[in-house]
Amino acid sequence: MDQELLKTNLNGLERKIAVLINEHKRLKDEVRSLKTENQELKAHLNSRDEQLDHFKNQIKISKIVDNISPEDGSVSELKRKVDDYIREIDKCIAYLSR
Repeated sequence: MDQELLKTNLNGLERKIAVLINEHKRLKDEVRSLKTENQELKAHLNSRDEQLDHFKNQIKISKIVDNISPEDGSVSELKRKVDDYIREIDKCIAYLSR
């Protein structure tokens, strides 16, 4: 009778182990899937942040252009201001590229 009880207990343990192994595999797959989704969402968020920064720069440039008026000075002075702005923008781009 003792052997019969041991066999029953062993079979029960084997079934429980099989269930745990399947659950573990399922959870590992779910974690892998969630990590992939998380990476994709982070990449999407970074892309949106870059777009937002680009739009902010466009707004700043538009404000600068609006503040420059040819009536304030000669054309050469206007060209000099634009060149200065371009140099400043190039410095900012170089800084951000690092």
